[in-house]
Amino acid sequence: MADKKALKYRRVLLKMSGEVLMGHQSFGLDAMTINRIAAEIGQLCAAGVEVAIVIGGGNLFRGSQLAALGMERVTGDHMGMLATLMNALAMQDALQKISVDVRVLSALTVDQICEPYIRRRAIRHLEKGRVVICAAGTGNPFFTTDSAASLRAIELEVDALLKATKVDGVYSKDPKRYDDAVKYEHLSYQQVLVDGLQVMDATSIVMCQENEMPLVVFDMTKEGEIVRAVLEDCVGTVIHA
Repeated sequence: MADKKALKYRRVLLKMSGEVLMGHQSFGLDAMTINRIAAEIGQLCAAGVEVAIVIGGGNLFRGSQLAALGMERVTGDHMGMLATLMNALAMQDALQKISVDVRVLSALTVDQICEPYIRRRAIRHLEKGRVVICAAGTGNPFFTTDSAASLRAIELEVDALLKATKVDGVYSKDPKRYDDAVKYEHLSYQQVLVDGLQVMDATSIVMCQENEMPLVVFDMTKEGEIVRAVLEDCVGTVIHA
């Protein structure tokens, strides 16, 4: 167990895409992947780290894709928010099974299955050592779950926003297509915006920049990488204000 005094980050927000929960499937949820992620989050809690989570819904529904098929964008985005809620409940279940205290807080009112998102309540849960899963994005259409993650990270006063991806950091260009792609260990938010690096949407990046929120981009498909991103140095890419 890590010494609390030696923790690099005492409180973090983990942003993961819904696609990560698919594992090797093309749709839906993969139980083995969810259980592995839950176990790593449990390790962080045991080390004394306070953990908030925002999960996307792209493994089930994505509002922008539904809009492209002719559905009204607002309706599609609301369906996407509900998809994030389903993913949050799945993660809650996996965490509860390994005895991690957890609460789902939703930006949409769904009193029968979870609590409403209230900032002070969420912070209190974190202070008591509970994992807080923030579901339903911001509760508003036209905002991505990346934007929701940046917003919640700032509201909950976390020490770092962890962006979990399928790539081990930020590169100058797509490393899967270009052999000469260069990986960055450290970046400024200004460079991300100027170079158009695909990290998060521009709204999210500007919010983090203006609030001096450190952003760690790492590959969560590697076993144990979530723990290393919080407890160790030199994992992925760190973006600073």
